[in-house]
Amino acid sequence: MKAVRLDDFEDLAREHLSEAAYDYFAGGACDEVTLRDNREAFGRVRLLGRVLRDVSSRTLETTVLGTTISMPVMIAPVAMQRLAHDDGELATARAAAAGGTVMIASTLATSSLEEIAAAASGPRWFQLYVYKDRGLTAELVRRAESAGYGAIVLTVDGQVWGRRYRDMRSDFALAPGMNLANLAAVGHDGFPAGAEGSGLAAYVTSLLDPSLDWNDVARLVASTPLPVVIKGILHPDDARLAVAHGAAGVFVSNHGGRQLDGSPATMDVLESVVDAVADRAEVYLDGGVRRGTDVVKAVALGARAVAVGRPVVWALAAGGERGLTRMLAMLREECDIALALCGAASPAALERSLIV
Repeated sequence: MKAVRLDDFEDLAREHLSEAAYDYFAGGACDEVTLRDNREAFGRVRLLGRVLRDVSSRTLETTVLGTTISMPVMIAPVAMQRLAHDDGELATARAAAAGGTVMIASTLATSSLEEIAAAASGPRWFQLYVYKDRGLTAELVRRAESAGYGAIVLTVDGQVWGRRYRDMRSDFALAPGMNLANLAAVGHDGFPAGAEGSGLAAYVTSLLDPSLDWNDVARLVASTPLPVVIKGILHPDDARLAVAHGAAGVFVSNHGGRQLDGSPATMDVLESVVDAVADRAEVYLDGGVRRGTDVVKAVALGARAVAVGRPVVWALAAGGERGLTRMLAMLREECDIALALCGAASPAALERSLIV
């Protein structure tokens, strides 16, 4: 099978993944209503392309928090990438650097944040979960600073884990010999022994801190020289609060449909969040992005960039670093064509008037 669209990588990946690993990456919360709606929401948005504009010279470059990237697409934080490929996050770091974009490394990676930083010289951000052990959480931030990460991406919609039926049925667990490398020094690198159902859900319940609130956001912002991005924003009032508490950016995200099933698709609330932020912080989006027109639609509605998650895993499983490099190149080509057919020579030229 030849991959000609991003969805093709999922079909190829299934040949290389165990059923439990596939279900972990593919699945969502409960009946997966939000998971499906993230994709379908892009189909509800139409592009009203403009013609007879000179698009002979185009660029896809944009900036995120002052860093230039080759296109308005970043690599979303995806946990446990060695379940997809032996090289895991290291291959992703190399492909992201070669593609000229930001990799957001997960707290729950199967390579340490230092190993990821050493794998490639590209721009990188660190996604942070807040543990009950706040000293451990602070140490993760210090390590990210020392390893040259450019931002802290605080995930705020995962302190209580969504009920994921697929993981419960498979008794989801780490593969033998695999661990959560960032937590190895403190013994939090594996799932609780004897957990029934999802081992990851048991891990979150036992270790992450559900008391996280806006005061913690303010303390994090004050504690680090790195810009802080808040990931998991859907309500415009939460976007306003994020800015008020010092966030440099917000991610419109429903955790890929993996947390609160029945929450809206990210594209359905993007415009309201952009309006609430009102240029006081950058806005990004993830959830359901599968083609270049998706990227263009999100940017036209005010997103600075989008992030892709599941397509990264599928390409990684299908072909390692080479597969992921190919996937990013395909997405870049689709973005370029969509940009041109909208009569825009750059992402900055995309306007809300293109959306109907």
